[in-house]
Amino acid sequence: MKTIKIVGVPEHFNLPWHLCIEDGEFEAVGIDLQWTDIPEGTGKMCQMLRNGETDIAVILTEGIIKDITEGNQSKIVQVFIQSPLIWGIHVAAKSKFKTLSDIENSRVAISRMGSGSHLMSIVNAEHQNWNTEKLSYEIVNTIDGAVEALTNDKADYFMWERFMTQPLVDKGIFRRIGECPTPWPCFVIAVRNEVLEQHPKVVEQILDIINITTEEFKMIPSIDRTLASKFNQKLDAIQEWLKLTQWSQKQMNELTLDKILERLLKLQIIDKKLPKEAILK
Repeated sequence: MKTIKIVGVPEHFNLPWHLCIEDGEFEAVGIDLQWTDIPEGTGKMCQMLRNGETDIAVILTEGIIKDITEGNQSKIVQVFIQSPLIWGIHVAAKSKFKTLSDIENSRVAISRMGSGSHLMSIVNAEHQNWNTEKLSYEIVNTIDGAVEALTNDKADYFMWERFMTQPLVDKGIFRRIGECPTPWPCFVIAVRNEVLEQHPKVVEQILDIINITTEEFKMIPSIDRTLASKFNQKLDAIQEWLKLTQWSQKQMNELTLDKILERLLKLQIIDKKLPKEAILK
């Protein structure tokens, strides 16, 4: 039995992984796939890949590409979610801010530097024609940390996946003042180079198994109810999310990678472009 460690956010996107693990699909081919939820998100997962604390990460595209350009010895083996991630832009329910223009030059709560909440705040600022160099950050680690920071006026707004933050909006903790979809496929599967070199067949088997499940995921009977119950969501919200979400079973193409690199370079999120061989397996 080959042990492989994998990490991802505790969100609805990753339910296919849990279903495969629970059904013993990896075990059946001699793989002990050990999943760990990382509520801190992409910045933390990049660090875990670097430190060898995990072998695989299901991770935000922009975050891992940035980290690979900064020396992370990992590669993207395929796109996991082809559709954009819709980031909700949230303020505290009682905040004085009412519109997107109100939060220009205010304090952004982010999980950590290099995380999606950090990088997408730069993308959003560019969309709004704000000076991205004037963004100031409050590191909050998790969504619970963001609730605490916004409620106690330590930060002014927080960007996180729209559907996962909906319960906080419904409870009157956050108020959503806007949305910002990623201009690229949102989640990829990244693997440490050492694992790719030493266990290429194992990585191939893992991808084969997860891809069969994601291809059929929306057809699983009552999957909307399972997701709603598991992730504390309203059924109609999950049904809308399922319509918008498209899993992928393919590697990122060169044109898409080049567009992402160009955009990240323009936003000064990265300071150099690497050849595709350094990023894609």
